Amino acid sequence: MAALRVGRVDLKRRRLEVAEAVTEPRGALVFGTTKTHERRSVPYPRLLDELLRARCARKQPGDLVFTGPDGGVVRSSNFRYRWFDPALTRIREADPDFPRITPHDLRHSAASLAIAAGANVKAVQRMLGHASAAMTLDVYADLFDDDLDSVAAALDDHAAAAGVGKLWARPLDKPLVNLPEDKKPPDDQGSY
Repeated sequence: MAALRVGRVDLKRRRLEVAEAVTEPRGALVFGTTKTHERRSVPYPRLLDELLRARCARKQPGDLVFTGPDGGVVRSSNFRYRWFDPALTRIREADPDFPRITPHDLRHSAASLAIAAGANVKAVQRMLGHASAAMTLDVYADLFDDDLDSVAAALDDHAAAAGVGKLWARPLDKPLVNLPEDKKPPDDQGSY
């Protein structure tokens, strides 16, 4: 798990702008670019507004948003041991059927929730920092709704909103255009 240095928190647009990743190979902190070597914009739901506003109250751009007790980087092993595993234990005590998960599973949960909320594959790709939409589809293809009935319903909704279809909504025995006899096509070329 890599910590992320947030370049800024855009409270108005509800996004964390990730500037840098922090990894911990062999116990040493290494600051560097994200996986795709680009800044990443991670959206968050409105319900986190107040929590993030409070957390960022006295921070400067480039400060770590989530810190350890000493104000430094949250180390992966400490996070897992001190916070994540005890929280998971409490959840599993309340609900023994709750699955055993890892911090990385939360990334998949975030992607799944975004997809369930209707996010398109390009938005999920950018959120996760995948190199391509194809990679996102390879991992999450089963979550993107492929129900053709919902596609048809969405097309109906868009067409109704735009007024499309009124032109063709006529009885089949009535011509679309009343052409003079000398301008009508022969019967074998269809009718107007």
